[in-house]
Amino acid sequence: MNAADPLAALRPLHLPPAVGWWPPAPGWWLLAALALLSLGATLALWLRARRRNRYRRRAQAELEALYRATRGAGDAAGFAQGASALLRRAALARYARAEVAPLCGEAWLAFLDRSGRTTAFTGGAGRALVLAPYDPVASCDQDALHAACRDWLRRHR
Repeated sequence: MNAADPLAALRPLHLPPAVGWWPPAPGWWLLAALALLSLGATLALWLRARRRNRYRRRAQAELEALYRATRGAGDAAGFAQGASALLRRAALARYARAEVAPLCGEAWLAFLDRSGRTTAFTGGAGRALVLAPYDPVASCDQDALHAACRDWLRRHR
């Protein structure tokens, strides 16, 4: 042994084994559980909203089909009658039957304006919904009525 260098007599240090990535610490398990719960809750809310608005998507598709069918034939009165029935079915799917079923005429148009947050029905092209069944030769702006019905289907709450 060399008395001049006592450190030379020491054995080399043994390093501990490297920390493995598995199993993770309890905090990571908690974070993963919270992430899965939030993902599941988000998915459940999205599916519920999608299910609740299924009637809206179907009504929009039916409105577009009705518009294409009557647009080619020039049947604005038929479009107004079909759109009125379609809006009533959509309103019955969304609102209470006792609130929607008895409405007709100006009360129906006022309901559409109120629920759709618009004035397109009582003061615009939407008036054709109540006039067309009784006056089929009346001038009806089919494009404006289609836009009003489409907007109501999108925006009613």
